[in-house]
Amino acid sequence: MTAEPSTVRDQELLTRWTATLLAARAGREGPDPLPYGRELLTRWSEPQRRYHTVDHLRAVLDRVDELTDQGGEGGELELVRLAAWFHDAVYRPDRSENEERSAALAERALTEAGLTPREVTEVARLVRLTTTHDPEPGDLNGETLCDADLAILASDPDTYEGYTKAVREEYAFVPDDAFREGRAAVLRHLLALPRLFRTPYGAAAWEERARANVEWELEGLAG
Repeated sequence: MTAEPSTVRDQELLTRWTATLLAARAGREGPDPLPYGRELLTRWSEPQRRYHTVDHLRAVLDRVDELTDQGGEGGELELVRLAAWFHDAVYRPDRSENEERSAALAERALTEAGLTPREVTEVARLVRLTTTHDPEPGDLNGETLCDADLAILASDPDTYEGYTKAVREEYAFVPDDAFREGRAAVLRHLLALPRLFRTPYGAAAWEERARANVEWELEGLAG
């Protein structure tokens, strides 16, 4: 197991975690949030991760805040933020059930941490939704989380290239031909969605650039 989080940036994340969990509990009594946050950061710091790291967690939380600041996208934002913390909390690139195992972890931890059954169910639903990134129309919570998680697709070219290299490093055990085939299938699924981004701000600010990046990556995989 990795060392307990101790950097300044990790402490900042733990402060955000504590504020989020306390806000979600809305004054209800419950255990100290910090041990849960530390355990989550330990998970996000595991050595097999190259893209799905603490930096990715921080980026998703920042994009949730950006969506909120830009449009007040609605929904239950504290539950969305909790789902961001859990959405890749279990991550093994050689397994296909990561989202389901992450959702189950959220159900156990958040029940113990003092959330209501409805709140726990909603966070777990959001975590599972990141398997497809295809929320139903009007699902404000799902739209916000999925847009924040996919925002990396709309990054500048250098950042996007770094993202693709990190993903390949996570799947270093997969032969090149198999990786290209699998990765291309993921990208084609994304391009087949009517919209990559469902919130008004995400669609306006990120859609065009994200599609260009994904198409560029697909061309490289084909070449």
